[in-house]
Amino acid sequence: MRIATWNVNSITARLPRLLAWLESTGTDVLCIQETKCAADQFPVGQLRELGYEAAVNATGRWNGVAVLSKVGLADVVTGLPGGPEYDGVQEPRAVSATCGPARIWSVYVPNGREVGHEHFSYKLHWFEALTAAVAEDAAAGRPFAVLGDFNVAPTDEDVWDPAVFEGLTHVTPAERDALATLRGTGLTDVLPRPLKYDRPYTYWDYRQLGFPKNRGMRIDLVYGNAPFAEAVSDAYVDREERKGKGASDHAPVVVDLDV
Repeated sequence: MRIATWNVNSITARLPRLLAWLESTGTDVLCIQETKCAADQFPVGQLRELGYEAAVNATGRWNGVAVLSKVGLADVVTGLPGGPEYDGVQEPRAVSATCGPARIWSVYVPNGREVGHEHFSYKLHWFEALTAAVAEDAAAGRPFAVLGDFNVAPTDEDVWDPAVFEGLTHVTPAERDALATLRGTGLTDVLPRPLKYDRPYTYWDYRQLGFPKNRGMRIDLVYGNAPFAEAVSDAYVDREERKGKGASDHAPVVVDLDV
């Protein structure tokens, strides 16, 4: 069973690449972030032609998440139970579903903008709600994972130059502590270290030749419980999908399970 996560940075802009990637990789379940479309604009028909069902949480031009599955889609929960609001609304940043033998969450954690900003506090509160919401699933006996764009680099090794990020979001002790608390529900980072190459980043800024110079960050993560982690047979970042015209600024993270 192949499960992946990918911040597509607009499913409308990335649709031809997305469809080609799904067809070529044989992915069974894909978690998507930053759909940047309303739910009624999501390309359900094109995905159905490839055999995918879709659980979508999207409300407009910002944010938006989805779970695509070829192995079944049940017990869908749209939104983050108990999640905080920002500017009076609960943003579309989480959706979960049971896909075959596994329970899957697709999440797009708030960016935080800058330390001290109210969006930074919102980010930490969002992490608290996520940790509480996934605890029961994490403790269950079936494979379970939270996948997505966490907007946090877990360690200094996960950014191209720690000095560049000093004092900025994504690397602060508060954010990394929030990730550690989430892992404390019984989850682990399932990507092996070392991977097949050095510096396995998942995001590279479009500006200043970020990707050609490999000035990236590892912020797209897969956190699985013990049954999930024990079933992992391979895991990698698909850097090839970050190349070329029309690419997202994130690469897919792929995990193969022997279930």
